[in-house]
Amino acid sequence: MSMLVKPQETLDILRRHQFSVQKKYGQNFLIDAHVLDKILDAADIQADDFVLEIGPGIGTMTQGLCRRAREVVAIEIDKELIPILKETLSAYDNVSVINADVLKTDLRGLISEKNAGKPVKVVANLPYYITTPIIMNLLEEQLPLHSITIMVQKEVAERMQIGPGTKEYGALSLAVQYYAKPEIVANVPANCFTPRPKVGSAVIRLTLHDKPPVDAKDASHMFRLIRASFNQRRKTLVNGLYNAPDLHYDKEQIAEVLKDMGLSEDVRGETLTLEQFAGLSNRLLTLNKTYDTLK
Repeated sequence: MSMLVKPQETLDILRRHQFSVQKKYGQNFLIDAHVLDKILDAADIQADDFVLEIGPGIGTMTQGLCRRAREVVAIEIDKELIPILKETLSAYDNVSVINADVLKTDLRGLISEKNAGKPVKVVANLPYYITTPIIMNLLEEQLPLHSITIMVQKEVAERMQIGPGTKEYGALSLAVQYYAKPEIVANVPANCFTPRPKVGSAVIRLTLHDKPPVDAKDASHMFRLIRASFNQRRKTLVNGLYNAPDLHYDKEQIAEVLKDMGLSEDVRGETLTLEQFAGLSNRLLTLNKTYDTLK
């Protein structure tokens, strides 16, 4: 079996199948063996692991996963890549390819069927345009996952692990850190792909928490507060929450809770830690008599 990670092999198979890269799918194929090994090592794939791969492309990383894991299921949205995958993965009997949109796929049912509902490892080279929706879908669905090891745009990876007080810090940072421990394991320059993307990439591993690191009485309520506070970054937290259409607090309530937490009423959301957002959420729920309508 030829190594697809070699640039010439990748170009040859694309030409042979007369495949045209689809910009709408953000397709960039990895052609660096060193980076491939870093991803596989970071994912810590063991012989008994079930792996869910999102966006296998032409099967470059899939081949490596098949050599290490018990079973691999790869979900690919582009039907034009299915014949290529059939060829490149023909030597492996432990892989299944599903032609589908991962955001419309019953992943819980898939994991239940293929791995008896036990935690799986997700590995992916995600298209930049849909990185955040896919990550949030995986996390918010609270699927039985052990880890998510993904290649994403470098600035998105940095945003996931950054702390408060910077312009990059936001709702994605807080959401990822609530569900998982993020760790950037490698930076990947643009010349490691064909076609070459305009920005650099990074490999980040998200190791799922056994339980959240903060005690939020209602996580969905906490994340409504978080989204509202970052939707209008230039506004104070009081104004951001007061103007949010799906929250029902007046300014006096919010200011009272912030004072109780030792925070100024002029504070902005980007300065609060995840723990502070959890505390704010819990206190507001206690104050608000219409709590049940917010769930």
